[in-house]
Amino acid sequence: MTIRNPIPTEEIASQVALALAEDIGDGDLTANLIPAESSAEATVICREHAVICGQQWFNEVFLQLDTTITFEWLIADGEEVKPDQLLCTLRGSSKALLTGERTALNFLQTLSGTATLTSRYAQAIAGTGVKLLDTRKTIPGLRRAQKYAVSCGGGHNHRVGLYDGILIKENHIQAAGSITAAVAKARETSASGIPVEVEVETLAEVKEALAVGADILLLDNMPPEILRQAVSITQGEAKLEASGGITLQNINEIARTGVDYISVGEITKRLEAVDLSMRFAGDTLATS
Repeated sequence: MTIRNPIPTEEIASQVALALAEDIGDGDLTANLIPAESSAEATVICREHAVICGQQWFNEVFLQLDTTITFEWLIADGEEVKPDQLLCTLRGSSKALLTGERTALNFLQTLSGTATLTSRYAQAIAGTGVKLLDTRKTIPGLRRAQKYAVSCGGGHNHRVGLYDGILIKENHIQAAGSITAAVAKARETSASGIPVEVEVETLAEVKEALAVGADILLLDNMPPEILRQAVSITQGEAKLEASGGITLQNINEIARTGVDYISVGEITKRLEAVDLSMRFAGDTLATS
């Protein structure tokens, strides 16, 4: 699987450093009970069906604590696993393994949760030709990481932030005075080649946005019958993105209306962390 937008290593290192500082503070008081020369082997197991994501973050946690720790991964980011499947084996300093355990698992379980939920939505529209998009409804500080996880789960990335795409929403329209005025200003001030997307809530707004040359229309909370009418009105003049009120139960029906994209905020904001377990060989050390 080719994963879109891999994250720069320096960004991962920075995220990991912040997470470790949050957890360790002035030092791991419990791990200090372990002899410095002690070494161990540990395994990570996934307890449920999941799509795994986050190996770089997981590895980076331990490597910032001890560069001699080694990893043997049996799966790659983007691969599906079954309950109780072994993911990887780690070897190295017992103290470093104990100190990094929770932070490493937090990254892996969160990003795997994003990838897993994305996969469920992507599978629900498989074969329709519609692309599943993420949104900016992400965990603060982990947006690019979650968008990477979305790609691991079979989804596609919308704009990363406010700096790399124009999306004129209801409040922008209200502030500008009209869709026509907002799009005109966007054309005047933005760099060429950046598509202009406009959120519309009615068929009248669809027609207005088309008339002023919007490139993409975000069809907000429209039922399937209205979406089909919007597709008919548009006739391919602009790309159409359905959004709002999308669930696993209705996404396939929405995909079959003829829209080009469906954006789902749930895949990054309502994820469930995947159930993972890290155990030392010969011992049973629970994580908390």
